[in-house]
Amino acid sequence: MTFVTKLRLQSGDRAALERVVEDIRSAAERKGAELKGPHSEPPSRLRVPQHKRVDGGGRFSDWDYVVYARELEIHGHDELARRVTHREFPSSVHVEAELEQVNPLGGS
Repeated sequence: MTFVTKLRLQSGDRAALERVVEDIRSAAERKGAELKGPHSEPPSRLRVPQHKRVDGGGRFSDWDYVVYARELEIHGHDELARRVTHREFPSSVHVEAELEQVNPLGGS
């Protein structure tokens, strides 16, 4: 029985996101773990309207920002997955981890 740890990382700071992804990738290489990814998604452009007053009187220009996302999968190698999910990440990087149990083909 193998475990697959799926990581989804998001950030508005592309450089910080790339540094975190590269750290994970180099750790996987050092440990000899099977890593799939990073898979990039198209950047999401978000727009937030800003009002000058609560009653809607007047508006500031909209606040625009871009969110970048990467997805990685660590197959097996539970120790690496545990270390990655328990480490400190920059506050600008949001991380979600999902653990999936995979049975090999032909196994019980």
